[in-house]
Amino acid sequence: MSGKHLAPRLALVIAVSASSLAIAATSPGPLSHGPRSAAISLRRASPSHLSLPQRLVELAPAADPQVLALALSAVRCAQAEGNGTTARRLAVIDYSRSSLQPRLWVFDLASHKLLYRELVAHGRGSGGDIPTHFSNADGSHASSLGLFVTRDTYTGHNGYSLRMDGLEPGINDDAMARAIVMHGAPYVNADSGRQMGRLGRSWGCPALRNAVAKPIIDVMKDGQFVFSYYPDQAWLARSALLHCAASHTARRDAGGNPDAS
Repeated sequence: MSGKHLAPRLALVIAVSASSLAIAATSPGPLSHGPRSAAISLRRASPSHLSLPQRLVELAPAADPQVLALALSAVRCAQAEGNGTTARRLAVIDYSRSSLQPRLWVFDLASHKLLYRELVAHGRGSGGDIPTHFSNADGSHASSLGLFVTRDTYTGHNGYSLRMDGLEPGINDDAMARAIVMHGAPYVNADSGRQMGRLGRSWGCPALRNAVAKPIIDVMKDGQFVFSYYPDQAWLARSALLHCAASHTARRDAGGNPDAS
């Protein structure tokens, strides 16, 4: 996917720095990875002067670097507002890609590691192989875009599941009420998906392979970030979390205090 889908005003996000993120510095525990998972570290491979966006690009070369930068910009803005201030992990979902391709990346931002690169299903109300419709409405069975912070886990109809709290008003802030959660599902299966031409679909949840659902949920629970992307021009234009950095810069250039309420 080329950068032409991104609104011009969003070019500033490429400059996001590691120092702008309030991330804990403790070491992750041992993980049990599935066949598509990854545990890649930049500590030895990359120069220390690389910015966080550059590090993520090296960790996930198959991901769109502008999507990664947008995710980090949204995280920075959310943390400036007091959300997810202790987060150390970020999951990025690029819904502009085929459901048959790994389009979920889970990063440990503190230790600069890619923990997982995985398949993820979208909601049946969002479309076929590549979703085109996204909604915040209950009953739409569509996925939602934007930044979420994770909450607690529970065991329900779909097994072990992770609650997600949408941080963008009118875009994903009904996620808790809609029970949009991360969970495993048997229909997230590459073999059967190739026969159908797409993965099976959820009711709006980012569903994972059963083999990796529990370990991914365990590293993503309790205040981590999930960023869901699609080049939806309405969302790109109206998302406060994607534009707060540019807004602060404009206020600073005008002589105002960017941190004033």
